Amino acid sequence: MKRRELLLLAGRWRRRAPSTRSKRRCRWSVSSAAARPARLRRLWPRSNRGLSETGYVEGQNVTIEYRWAEDRYDRLPGLASDLIARKVDVIAVFGGTPPALAAKAATSTIPIVFSSGDPVGFGLVASLARPGGNLTGVSSYELTPKRVEMLSELVPGATVVALLVNPSNAIAEPMIRNAQEAARAKGLQLQI
Repeated sequence: MKRRELLLLAGRWRRRAPSTRSKRRCRWSVSSAAARPARLRRLWPRSNRGLSETGYVEGQNVTIEYRWAEDRYDRLPGLASDLIARKVDVIAVFGGTPPALAAKAATSTIPIVFSSGDPVGFGLVASLARPGGNLTGVSSYELTPKRVEMLSELVPGATVVALLVNPSNAIAEPMIRNAQEAARAKGLQLQI
């Protein structure tokens, strides 16, 4: 069965029997390298709305385990192992590539959803189109050329654009290369 057919079938099943789906109690996790969990918790009400639209309500049929590394990357493997021991159904990781790598090292069976700079370059997935394994997510690094393109369309008279980047970020160099290529293609001068 092709991926598109599977997604269509899953969508039809959800429309026909949402109450059956929501009877199963799930255990999800949110793990982050962040030191300020309050920042991520402010975003969580929007996520809870999205979950409730699909039949999942925190405290009723889904339990969410929160783990924070508090900017101590050495804690990530232990946090991932703890979540595996609690038999969570899904692991959602935030804070870039390190928490995703720790989760990937801890399990090859529990689905992991991540946000990472360069998931292919860091070995999280085989490709963005077909990640394979138990990981899927989004890449901010891949969006840089699109951002440059959109900026040139929004401000058609611009000849010089600037890119602010944290030089100590692991994806800084490939992000700069992507932005430079996109700027050259649009005839723009890029200031970093």
